[in-house]
Amino acid sequence: MLQELSQMDRITQLQDEIQQLLTIMWSTIAYLTSRANFRQVSPDVPVTKQRKADKIDPPEVFEANKKELVQDLVVKSKQVEYLIKSLPEPEAEEVQAMRLQALEEEMLEANHEYIRAVNRAKTLHKQISEVVRTMLDEPDLLDDPHS
Repeated sequence: MLQELSQMDRITQLQDEIQQLLTIMWSTIAYLTSRANFRQVSPDVPVTKQRKADKIDPPEVFEANKKELVQDLVVKSKQVEYLIKSLPEPEAEEVQAMRLQALEEEMLEANHEYIRAVNRAKTLHKQISEVVRTMLDEPDLLDDPHS
């Protein structure tokens, strides 16, 4: 059970790291598309639009930010890769099937125990109700015998 929790912790941590990686990717794309100026990359495709100077970063700032964003992506990718490698190998299908069969048998037994406990509680409730009803129906029992 503890090992399964540890595996689930790793899966949850992996999920969180992948979410962070996607956030970094989104932020990188948003930065690169919003803070760069348009540049002609092909003589066949002219640049038809320019950004205002206050909307673009100077080339040295833009390059420094690109390097930082790439570094963030690489670091987060390595963390995700490490977590993936730390996950256990998947069980063979036969082993999984046997484990699921054992869990189903345990669940059936637990359900039977639950039904027995509920029936026992109903029986006890019925007995207690009968005793209380008997006590309330017989006024002699309620009277003080010393009076």
